[in-house]
Amino acid sequence: MNMSSTAAVAVVAIGLVFLTFAGQCSGALEVGFYQGKCGRFVDVEGIVAGIVRTKFFRDRTIAAALIRMQFHDCFVNGCDASILLDGSASEKTAPPNLSVRGFDVIDAAKTAVESVCRGVVSCADIIAIATREAVYLSGGGRYNVQTGRRDGLISLAANVDLPAPSISVPDSVAAFARKGLNMTDMVHLLGGHTVGVAHCFLFQDRLYNFQNTGKPDPDMNVALLGRLRRICPQNSAGTNTTNLDQNPQSSFIVDNSFYKEIVARRGILQIDQELALDPTTQATVTALANSGTNSFATKFGQAMVKLGAVEVLTGSQGEIRRSCRAVNKPGFLTFN
Repeated sequence: MNMSSTAAVAVVAIGLVFLTFAGQCSGALEVGFYQGKCGRFVDVEGIVAGIVRTKFFRDRTIAAALIRMQFHDCFVNGCDASILLDGSASEKTAPPNLSVRGFDVIDAAKTAVESVCRGVVSCADIIAIATREAVYLSGGGRYNVQTGRRDGLISLAANVDLPAPSISVPDSVAAFARKGLNMTDMVHLLGGHTVGVAHCFLFQDRLYNFQNTGKPDPDMNVALLGRLRRICPQNSAGTNTTNLDQNPQSSFIVDNSFYKEIVARRGILQIDQELALDPTTQATVTALANSGTNSFATKFGQAMVKLGAVEVLTGSQGEIRRSCRAVNKPGFLTFN
């Protein structure tokens, strides 16, 4: 990729003016950070939730899209909304992010919030609030989202280093550990695959030539293998999709069905299936498969809160973007 255009997206905060009020600048995330900051009767989280609800009732797949967006954002520069920035070499242009969507929802939420509370609410917080609402609407419980993030100034495709679907469990554990997340967090967060789809090219090797053996993955359920081969013909472009949760009654619901499926060797991505087989994660997966939906919802919510705190910018760091797609022009004032 030609990095000569990175100046459009790698921005150093030189000359930006920030205005903060005593008592409003927090060095840590907190639940209810925006209470009282936009006026007595302005409910920031309620405004964002309303935008998400409108979208969700037209398209339930937005839940998986927003969960994925938050993960892809937090795993690069931390949860700083850098994935939202436009630019010829921004994070959006990296191959793993080309299929990330939901930007229209974040834009709409930002516009709605700015109309009543200008320069106060970060795009990074809007991602976290919107994702929580989508999880809740999908049956995943309503966890308390922490807020107080500020927006990052740099977005580079070269910085995108996300765990691949074929990553081994030990390597995945190491990748999560680098972000301050432990093995249990990893298993809970990958439970986000209870909703969403995967393109054939992400797992096609498991169907025909697993690890260059010329044979399918022996750990895949035989009935599932036959079905997926019909969806993903050998040597096809791999653009077709299938649900990550193969239970058709549960593929749009945030519940523990995903774990039941991978225990039955019906996992789609290699890393998902290996979670149920690797000695490091097997017991955790089995416990989740045998637990109730409410138990998983609680654990998933806790893991999402922990993910949302990865390498955040707070206090006077970063900025509050006027538009989620671009850093502010010098001189723009922010107020939290």
